Amino acid sequence: MNNPRTGSGPTIDVDSRLSLENTFEFECGPDVPCFTECCGRLELLLTPYDVLRLRKRLGITSVEFLDTYSIMRWATGHGFPEIMMKMYSDNNKRCPFVTPKGCSVYEDRPGACRIYPLGRAATKHAMDGTPREFYFPVREDHCKGFKQKRQWTVREWLADQGMEDYNRLNDLLMELYILKARSRGIALGPQHMQMFTMACYNTERFRDFIFKSGFLQKFEVSDDLVEALQLDDIKLLEFAFQWLKFALFHEPVLTPKLQAAKSSAP
Repeated sequence: MNNPRTGSGPTIDVDSRLSLENTFEFECGPDVPCFTECCGRLELLLTPYDVLRLRKRLGITSVEFLDTYSIMRWATGHGFPEIMMKMYSDNNKRCPFVTPKGCSVYEDRPGACRIYPLGRAATKHAMDGTPREFYFPVREDHCKGFKQKRQWTVREWLADQGMEDYNRLNDLLMELYILKARSRGIALGPQHMQMFTMACYNTERFRDFIFKSGFLQKFEVSDDLVEALQLDDIKLLEFAFQWLKFALFHEPVLTPKLQAAKSSAP
């Protein structure tokens, strides 16, 4: 289940499963009476891609963003630490980026804010590993958006809200959660959790790990990918998920150079 945005008493209607072609009625904006009420009194989980987009939008480092705008939650159902948005400490517990005119980081707002008022459940088929997903309405008493008459298919809503990269990268994160659930014989300690948080949430430190340690002398990485990892933060995040699969769960997604040399020997 992937529903990282929870407020005060939302109704998560998982029984009303929606396919990409199913329709619902919803609209949000300054003309809707509850505008920005959903930006307070909630717990907002930030995925690695959320953190990447937000810290780049603000022009600050990963560490600066995490220190200023986040709280780390260690007790989670899947066993990996999570990053939560640090809300204002007043009674309304408003998001630090909400203003009377709306979201000040709207173009780079978190995926949970984008997809609202829908939730998404995503996993992989146990037999063949094919992706499986469905969507469901998330209703809150204060929200008047469902009373508006703008009709969408789920597919149209996801495209309008720019969810493609968010869902794709969140699915890569979900693969780590699934691997941990299946790998009961592999014990992950504090050092492994540090590796996870570095790779997922600290772009600069993970890039230094790749280029300023002996990493590239130990693993086969193509020249094109090396160049991409130097310049493209999304490619770096994708590679971080691959490295974590290898480092934490011994998945054969990276090739050590010694192994490559043995396989090419006559």
